[in-house]
Amino acid sequence: MDLEDQGIIKGTVDEHGRENLMVVLGSPDAESAEIYAETVTTGDPTYAGPLAGVSLGLQVYHILEDEVKAEIDPVIYEQQIGMMEMVLDKEAISKSVKKIREG
Repeated sequence: MDLEDQGIIKGTVDEHGRENLMVVLGSPDAESAEIYAETVTTGDPTYAGPLAGVSLGLQVYHILEDEVKAEIDPVIYEQQIGMMEMVLDKEAISKSVKKIREG
């Protein structure tokens, strides 16, 4: 997650409040998904961006998680995410994001 994205997320939380927001990631691997999930919950682990030391406590999910998939029209999900679901390690990615979400 680049510094500009961190700033946008922080600004959105400042404007709308954390209770009204949820982050849905599309990271291609478990390691990056975990880092991004950590960034939007407890703060930037690299201490380099606007979220360094800023604990937003946002709910975070990955687009491949069953909870998210259940909320999306199956035809649209298949068109937009189907290939990703087939080639990425869904289980590892979901496990990494869930670990951060459940703290």
